[in-house]
Amino acid sequence: MTWKGFFEGIQSFAESVLFAPYDALRLGVDSWWVSNVVSWILVLIGFVAFFYWMKQLSIFNASGEEDRSQTSHSFLGKN
Repeated sequence: MTWKGFFEGIQSFAESVLFAPYDALRLGVDSWWVSNVVSWILVLIGFVAFFYWMKQLSIFNASGEEDRSQTSHSFLGKN
């Protein structure tokens, strides 16, 4: 076995096994817009989750349950 054969084996494994899920996502289309629908859906889900999380943080902040004193940790209270 040569080094060339070793690296070609790694290449073959990566192309046929590791990248198989990405090949399945291509859906066999040539249009850029159709190919990237999954990416746009994931970006949309990310934005919705971000705004939901920010809303929940503002509700929690408005309830006043959090201890906001600087002496919550000993290293913050020292002057």
